[in-house]
Amino acid sequence: MASVHLILYFQYIDVHENNKPCFEIIFETALEIGRAIHCSNSSMNIPKPIINILRGVPRAARSSKPRVRTDALQPWAARRPVHSTGKHSAQAAAVYAAEPSIPDVPQSSNPQLAFPCLHNVEERTQKLSRRSMSGPEPSYTSGKHNTFRSHKPILLDWGGVLPRFDIAYETWGTLNADKSNAVLLHTGLSASSHAHSTADNPKPGWWEKFIGPGAPLDTNKYFVICTNVLGGCYGSTGPASLDPTSQQPYATSFPILTMHDMVRAQFRLLDYLSINKLYASVGCSMGGMQSLAAGVIDSSRVGRIVSVSGCARSHPYSIAMRHTQRQVLMSDPNWANTRGNYYNSLPPHQGMKLAREIATVTYRSGPEWEKRFGRQRADPNRPPALCPDFLIETYLDHAGEKWCLEYDANSLLYVSKAMDLFDLGAQLQNATTERRRQNAGKLQTKPQTLPHDSCTLVLPEKPYEEQDSSENIMASEKPGSAHLDSASEDLVQGMAALRDTPTLVVGVASDILFPAFQQREIAETLRKAGNRVVTHVEFGEDRSLFGHDTFLLDLEGVGGEIKKFLG
Repeated sequence: MASVHLILYFQYIDVHENNKPCFEIIFETALEIGRAIHCSNSSMNIPKPIINILRGVPRAARSSKPRVRTDALQPWAARRPVHSTGKHSAQAAAVYAAEPSIPDVPQSSNPQLAFPCLHNVEERTQKLSRRSMSGPEPSYTSGKHNTFRSHKPILLDWGGVLPRFDIAYETWGTLNADKSNAVLLHTGLSASSHAHSTADNPKPGWWEKFIGPGAPLDTNKYFVICTNVLGGCYGSTGPASLDPTSQQPYATSFPILTMHDMVRAQFRLLDYLSINKLYASVGCSMGGMQSLAAGVIDSSRVGRIVSVSGCARSHPYSIAMRHTQRQVLMSDPNWANTRGNYYNSLPPHQGMKLAREIATVTYRSGPEWEKRFGRQRADPNRPPALCPDFLIETYLDHAGEKWCLEYDANSLLYVSKAMDLFDLGAQLQNATTERRRQNAGKLQTKPQTLPHDSCTLVLPEKPYEEQDSSENIMASEKPGSAHLDSASEDLVQGMAALRDTPTLVVGVASDILFPAFQQREIAETLRKAGNRVVTHVEFGEDRSLFGHDTFLLDLEGVGGEIKKFLG
């Protein structure tokens, strides 16, 4: 039901502006969501309800060659490079602040439906338009924090260079004399450094109950450090930050990031704090990736690892769901017409809202929503509506509305892509090491101003086609082995650096974004690499129905395991 609500809602984007190519994007994105959600249930067919909804899209919107764009429909080149750095006029986005042109509806046999959800979008656009005339987009801040500035350039895994960078961080507890009690807490995708309240910022943090005296991260024992990741927007350098060369926001000229890049930036902070070795590297979700990456990058700096609802490599379903979020965000005219250079005009708030709704579907579980919402409608005494009507729809709508201006759209694009690129396998690590060696000279040269469209990456001429039937794919794997055997030797070699590092791995059976098999993969791979100090805990649905968000909510279960492991 939640996915159908999202697909229906996508049809609003840009319709009132008569931007015909957007229909193709809507159709393709809706298909991708339908496939991703349905394939997660071990089927290769799109559900009939979704097919019926897609059939409602006007035929004119469905190009027989959906990957072909004509100049008549698209003002930029049909084969424009995917990573185009061309800067479109910021004023172009302002046209979308205008009142939509709604055609007169002739007299019909039934009354025209009302669309209050669209009125909300239009009102927000008008408010933002008025504000944009007097200043830039919102300031994404979580309150007062510390800032570490590195004046030494950093080379990134895919060849980008940041001449300097900031890392926002907060701390709790006291660093002991030999600096051996530091715990580095890694965040999820959109979290700030504000994991717990402080004297300077009393607002409750995103892990408030997990940090403090006697808590899992016991501040009577540990000095806890939490950062906003490189690429974020809560004080650390990211796409919204000023490029020292141009003195304009980086926007989409910001270089592609990896989890390893984020951890290396954190290690610079540890150097500044004179912390040579962490007592523990702790992380949940995306942070669970980083906690592992920290040990792989330099096992001598990490005493023990906690990875909750994380993975050793991103898997197709997770990549697919983040891809659909990026696609719907980039389809927002305020992003598409500026190619992400929206900082002096309207932010892509509607695309952000819809992206957050998609994400929220992956954060919780169906069984929880059955108990929480069931099939209840917000007001069963009123006729059904195409705007949010069921309680689950109003929940998603509120989640998107609340978040759409709290996080920078480009940060979402870059950080989520870094999650997709994550893979601790030896093959990718070796290739990255060689690429970094080849690009090392960039640190010795002055930054260069590159021409627009310097990247030549283009979409494939022919889209992917199924090679095997689902029956053949399923028959080729032993039950339960598909996720562990295909690349396990590559992962074993890649994670060999962690063979002597005590590691806690926690998974949740109801998690659909980072399914429990991914945590089993971490534990089994570490054991195959020779690690005899691996603790693997998996909470069944009898323990938690909260899905991926269990790490935020289950103080007794998740928190108890962390506390016991840290000692």
